[in-house]
Amino acid sequence: MKKVLYVFALAGFFGFASCDSPAEERAEEREEAVEEMEDQAEETADEMEDMAEDADTVVVD
Repeated sequence: MKKVLYVFALAGFFGFASCDSPAEERAEEREEAVEEMEDQAEETADEMEDMAEDADTVVVD
């Protein structure tokens, strides 16, 4: 009987521990948004570098 109660208590603990509070969810969403913005900024910087390299090429007749 003690083992059964222990298993239920342990399962309840893990179930409760896996629940995120609304504040935690908002913080995670903000972190994801910041990461997406950083990725977009890196992509834009890479595109600008590529454009600058393309503009540096000079065709001589």
